[in-house]
Amino acid sequence: MQALDEPVGGLSRKLVVLGTGGTIAGLAPRGGDGIGYEAAQIGVAQLLAGQAAPAGLELLVEQVAQIDSKDMDAAVWRALAQRCADWLGRADVQGVVVTHGTDTLEETAYFLQAVLAPHKPLVLTCAMRPANAAMPDGPQNLRDALAVAASADVGGVVAVCAGTVHAAAEVRKLHSYRLDAFGSGDAGPLAYVEAGLLRQLRGWPRSASEGRLPDLLARLPVEPQAWPRVEIVVSHAGAGGAMVDALVRDGVHGLVVAATGNGSVHHALEQALLRAQAAGVAVRRASRCDQGRVWGAPGDALPDAGALSPVKARIQLQLDLLAG
Repeated sequence: MQALDEPVGGLSRKLVVLGTGGTIAGLAPRGGDGIGYEAAQIGVAQLLAGQAAPAGLELLVEQVAQIDSKDMDAAVWRALAQRCADWLGRADVQGVVVTHGTDTLEETAYFLQAVLAPHKPLVLTCAMRPANAAMPDGPQNLRDALAVAASADVGGVVAVCAGTVHAAAEVRKLHSYRLDAFGSGDAGPLAYVEAGLLRQLRGWPRSASEGRLPDLLARLPVEPQAWPRVEIVVSHAGAGGAMVDALVRDGVHGLVVAATGNGSVHHALEQALLRAQAAGVAVRRASRCDQGRVWGAPGDALPDAGALSPVKARIQLQLDLLAG
């Protein structure tokens, strides 16, 4: 095991904590109410009150957004990615922690890894209970996230919740209210944080393509309406194609189908998706299953999204369209 509170290289360096709101910053009208609360009510500086910085590191805080993560959008993503890139580009910054809501954490994590692919640690953390709950989980999650970001061996975008470290590519919210709400599917977690120690299970999510990523970040439109419009449709028993046809008429640029099983699509919906593809709309098939992936075959009429979930396939398709 590797101690998490050791100074990085013996130098005094910085950890940056960026706040975006979420349940971790939420307040309930009555103590102990874990459901009837309002997210994003207190600032990230207040969340850090009483949190000790890992040894040899100084904590800096910045409020990037203050939203319920169900309302996450392209404008916040772009601003967050830019602030992460700016801070991670500083030689004196060891890593960045982002406090985030749980509902769209997996999407933000995937977006940041796809756009930035940082060699330094970029750690997202969250909470399932509001800050004034009788036993809030946010403080421990934040402490664990700071500890992971302080480790010189960690790299890439990861999510830390309930003592478990997940990779951006695999992390998913699997439960609506349990404290241990996230999983990593077949791949399993990257590591655990146990009594101040990091127990690593597999490699960190580094990228070999970092050299071209600043150009991708620069291509992100400032105005959200300028981003490619990509929508998700679901294949299910009795599915039809009317929604797809309507989206095509409305000018959609891309469609992801949350398909059954190994990417199978109801025949009526499939015909509509083929019409959309013939009209110039980019289409991808992802599985609506929590585990596994879509195994495509040569000659498939509709391209597959591999191991990506529907929401992550939507982000990747947006980025592909932006990159041309």
